[in-house]
Amino acid sequence: MTYCVGMRLDSGLVFLSDSRTNAGVDQISTFRKMTVFEHPGERLMVLLNAGNLAITQAVQQIVCERLARGQTSVWNAGGMLQAVRVVGDAVREIYARDAEALKEAGIEFNCSFIFGGQIRGESMRLFQVYAAGNFIEATPENPYFQIGESKYGKPIIDRVLSPATELGEAAKCALVSMDSTLRSNISVGLPLDLLVYEADQLRVTKFVQIDQDNEYMQMIRNTWGARLRQVFSEIPDPTWRDALAPAQTPRLETAPCAPVRAPLPAGLETDQLPGSMPIQLVAQTPDPKPR
Repeated sequence: MTYCVGMRLDSGLVFLSDSRTNAGVDQISTFRKMTVFEHPGERLMVLLNAGNLAITQAVQQIVCERLARGQTSVWNAGGMLQAVRVVGDAVREIYARDAEALKEAGIEFNCSFIFGGQIRGESMRLFQVYAAGNFIEATPENPYFQIGESKYGKPIIDRVLSPATELGEAAKCALVSMDSTLRSNISVGLPLDLLVYEADQLRVTKFVQIDQDNEYMQMIRNTWGARLRQVFSEIPDPTWRDALAPAQTPRLETAPCAPVRAPLPAGLETDQLPGSMPIQLVAQTPDPKPR
């Protein structure tokens, strides 16, 4: 598996990908998941991929090699919308060629892509491409996409990111998101590729490959973990309704309530708790009222 994230901000784009691929615990390899299409001064586009490695590499190869005269490619597309259609068409081409054979072998046609960048004469755009070759575009309300093992790194992005976020802060957010994923999922691993694109530059402006010796990534891992523990310890423990506490203390329980209790087996006796009442289960039929 893998984890990739792309962010579209007012000031630029941020792309981050890991490089781990595994086919079981004994077959873990490193394959870079980021491909950059750069024609300085004319266009800069980035493709991130996740899913079945054979499928994503086949799609990537088609996108890179589609250069026939009169054929639309990412290099001559008139805009980002036309360029992302090239990626979608490549996915459909591989599906038409391989999907049936994969199905017979019991293998799912699994791939997804993040594709974004800028072509001279238009604004930056960011897309997510699905296994059917269709795609959606990032919006101000949803300025980022994740593919692969996305659940571990999503909470920090949701709490921090907005279109107005500065590129440096967005890159930090992406790295914290990746660190959370690395911490919780063995199928995501170093090294990482981080590309930060400044709006209207039409070239790679900032790029780094991050390994286990990277000082900034080590700082994030140590600092983020320590600060999380600090914030956690500063949050008060739950205060119950009957506990002695200052008047303004937020209480966990504010009114009496009872859990759903299973009915006692016949023959067992228990004292009725004050203020409690038997819980009627869905499968139980209430006794008819006496006439």
